[in-house]
Amino acid sequence: MRVLVIHNQLWAHYKSRLFSEIHAAFKENYPESSFLVVQIALYEASRSAMQSDDAVTYDYPYKLLFERSLDEVSFKERRAALFAAFDAYKPTVLNITGYFDPAQVLLMFYARLKGVKVVLSSESSSADNSRSLVKESLKKLIVNRAHAFFCFGKTSAEYLESLGVKPSQIPVRNAAVIDEEVIRTRYNAGNQANVNVARAARFVFVGRLASEKNLEILMRAFASIQHLDEGGWPWELMFVGEGPERPLLTRLAAELQLENKISITGGIPWHKVPDYLVHCDVLVLPSKSEPWGLVVNEAMVCGMPVIVSKNCGCVADLVENAVNGFTFDPGNQQELERAMAFFVQNPEKIAIMGRESLRLVAPFSSKGVARQMADCYHNLI
Repeated sequence: MRVLVIHNQLWAHYKSRLFSEIHAAFKENYPESSFLVVQIALYEASRSAMQSDDAVTYDYPYKLLFERSLDEVSFKERRAALFAAFDAYKPTVLNITGYFDPAQVLLMFYARLKGVKVVLSSESSSADNSRSLVKESLKKLIVNRAHAFFCFGKTSAEYLESLGVKPSQIPVRNAAVIDEEVIRTRYNAGNQANVNVARAARFVFVGRLASEKNLEILMRAFASIQHLDEGGWPWELMFVGEGPERPLLTRLAAELQLENKISITGGIPWHKVPDYLVHCDVLVLPSKSEPWGLVVNEAMVCGMPVIVSKNCGCVADLVENAVNGFTFDPGNQQELERAMAFFVQNPEKIAIMGRESLRLVAPFSSKGVARQMADCYHNLI
């Protein structure tokens, strides 16, 4: 068995963790097999701030085709390089990571002509972008050329099934993984260091400070529940991240007289996020739209309850109302207020619901998912 995975960018730490775990599963269970990841480019332009970080390293075989931004690589260059890599490696299984890239789609059809088994990894759901009859018909044609599928979660699996994929062709339905080992280790270390440190309770948002994240409604909802903590545990709101909305949030905090209750950390490396979560209690992700929301995984592996917009792809898998948190309509501030007020009025529920988060996120273990993927590759041959 020779497995070739095509991936867009090298600087994607959680995918690197997954590839490392697949490589480890191969060495343990299929030592005669070979595994290679072809990384098309270093990064995507929208993530140009990302960079290689030696603080966390990963072990898996890969080949980098272009040492520049993915957006700077033309279709012609990408197609030629991918076909050359395929012909040189001679895989028995090809795993492409999306049907949005024409070069990868052409490679998939080429692989089928060569008798190679094809796996398609998909993060898409029915809520992503606008749909049209032509687009959906084209997607049906593409996805039905694959033999098996890896999906982020329930919503992406359901979308594939709506395109004609059989449920039995989706052996992996929980591919939205993070590096839980790094996240949990740093969080636990921070907890030990701060075990006797008194602090306020905090809601926390982690991500880019951008309009699609719906952060104004979060701050206004927080302002509306201020009276609830009078005489009790004081609550604050922390924003972990950087982005174009920061000036707006700073002005709004002053307007709402929340300067002493709001903190904005600025941008930090992904592996340092737990250093801030350790000072917080409940994650809030209020996005207007989010394909998944991996920060929810991050908070849950730290044993935190979560409040998540129903427009985030992860809610179907990771959030159970009144069990480990709440979902809400991102256009309805009152729904968000009620969810936040619950924790202010019932602080004893935080630890209980946090333990439920640990239970619900357990199936998204990178090691477990990687083993499922390795077994799928093997079963296709």
